[in-house]
Amino acid sequence: MRRLLDVLRTDEPGYAPQPGLSRLPDLLDETRRAGVPVELIERGDRPRLSPGVDLVAFRVVQESLTNVRKHAPGAATRVRFRYGPKTLELEVVNEGADAHANANGSGGAGHGLVGMRERVRLFDGSFDAQPIASGGFRVHATLPLTEEPA
Repeated sequence: MRRLLDVLRTDEPGYAPQPGLSRLPDLLDETRRAGVPVELIERGDRPRLSPGVDLVAFRVVQESLTNVRKHAPGAATRVRFRYGPKTLELEVVNEGADAHANANGSGGAGHGLVGMRERVRLFDGSFDAQPIASGGFRVHATLPLTEEPA
């Protein structure tokens, strides 16, 4: 309770900008340093994204890579973006053994997959996450290139 009161008494709270795809190289480098070989593939020209879509795309990749590090450490991973005139499609696929195909879709004690699905649906996008035949895991999301969530 004391910490909460200290926060409420602060005159000027610190605000940091929300991350977006401009921070993707840092995220990929961090993932590589953690021992996960990750490849980035981009198709099309990245348009200027609305702040919301930019944040959701970054968070989906971030959470997907976190899941790879947690559940399939060292697994070769591909991050793909396809930029179309009306949609952004992203996919994160890791090869090899994977344990985050959890019955409740949350990746264990957290809410990773559920949270990704909710963020994407907020923008009228589609989301799918499931094991693949090779034993790895695939996260796929499509986001419309709109200004505001529905």
